[in-house]
Amino acid sequence: MPFPDDFLWGAATSAYQIEGAPLADGAGPSIWHRFAHTPGRVAGNETGDLACDHYHRALDDVALMAELGLDVYRFSLAWGRVLPEGRGAVNRRGLDFYARLVDALLEHDIQPMATLYHWDLPVALHERGGWLNPDSPHWFADYAETLFRALGDRVPFWITINEPWVVTVPGYLDGQLAPGHRDLFEPPRVAHHLLLAHAEAVAVYRTLGRQQIGLAVNLEPQHPASPSPADLEASRRRDAFINRWFLDALMFGRYPEELADIFGPAWPEFPAKSLEQIRCRGDFVGVNYYSRGLVRAAPDVAPLGAVRLTPSDAELTTMGWEVYPKGLTETLLWLRDRYANPPLYITENGAAFDDPPPRNGRVEDPRRVAYLRAHIRAAAKALEQGVDLRGYCVWSLFDNFEWAEGYSKCFGLYQVDPSDQTRRPKASARFYREVMASRGAAAFQEPTPPTAGYAADTAPRDARAAPASRAD
Repeated sequence: MPFPDDFLWGAATSAYQIEGAPLADGAGPSIWHRFAHTPGRVAGNETGDLACDHYHRALDDVALMAELGLDVYRFSLAWGRVLPEGRGAVNRRGLDFYARLVDALLEHDIQPMATLYHWDLPVALHERGGWLNPDSPHWFADYAETLFRALGDRVPFWITINEPWVVTVPGYLDGQLAPGHRDLFEPPRVAHHLLLAHAEAVAVYRTLGRQQIGLAVNLEPQHPASPSPADLEASRRRDAFINRWFLDALMFGRYPEELADIFGPAWPEFPAKSLEQIRCRGDFVGVNYYSRGLVRAAPDVAPLGAVRLTPSDAELTTMGWEVYPKGLTETLLWLRDRYANPPLYITENGAAFDDPPPRNGRVEDPRRVAYLRAHIRAAAKALEQGVDLRGYCVWSLFDNFEWAEGYSKCFGLYQVDPSDQTRRPKASARFYREVMASRGAAAFQEPTPPTAGYAADTAPRDARAAPASRAD
């Protein structure tokens, strides 16, 4: 068996993507609530106002998780639901929602893995400068302490911030995601404050004597499109920009030297004291993996001087991301070698495909099944080579609000009917249930053809360049 008996199998979601009711019971609005309600920001002008209505259906959803067989459930807490102004008075009704969720998970023998920040900064704090404000790490530490004191005795795993690169680049450089800024001078400061926020939250957590805490980062190996010196240099710069920016700071207390060249005069001199504070390994690293980067030099494309390509023969998800399972093994081995084999959890891995309509209450999604099987096998290869990998979470439990894509991209193990919120398990949910029940062995069995009478998901492959994404 490639997976040990104590390996944790789970699924992941985030608050704004599934909860709905973003202003219910005294919650304060987030930057994503504002962004989604700004015309033209989200596909179809869709919002997270309803999403999966998890705020009203959480107990039923936990029962579904138990039926599925999860060991662990990774979810995020909406900052503004707990602290409507971002600081100050606690909204007891919002906090009680998460307390009930945690208690229900434990009653079903599912371990909670709580993410403190999955991109939904309270508007009240954004209007005070948000992550550009030097006080933002203190705001975050105070918020974290509120949650640690309220739930820390029952939540064994905490993630401080999900994908700080996505907060930084699509949020403040490219303007694709909330808050929608486009300013070369802002991302370095935002990233630095996010890392300080992580460090301050970890420091608070240590004083309370709790269990495990870490940071979740989106990673992808960067491959040059050719052996030319220009492409090799471009892939190295993109590796620093995506993979090493946050982890080198976390593990070594320094930023990759390439960043000063990429940002030029927009890159500030950070105080050595703050860099030493940021050097904070935590108890584990959360790995969010979806694809690789195939990189070609493009000197006219600022600030990286590089573009990401899609091979003409690649299988693509509907996000335009290449299906590249061996990149997960490569990423895990890279973490082992570069950062002295830290404890790892795969905190997100999954794929969006155009699923067919349900027939007789069933949804067949063989491409997602194949994706999960291949990536679970890729994780096993890393385990066999000594990587300290301790768990795997599918993204996502439900089809949900996929940020700027609205509801057009479906990642879920369960299809959610927008008309009545019915949760329908897909073939991938049935497959994943078998994987968990067999402690991974089912992923190594030969796949069976799709059920007779059901149309396989055989959407044609798109060989064009991938659109901008969280990994671009």
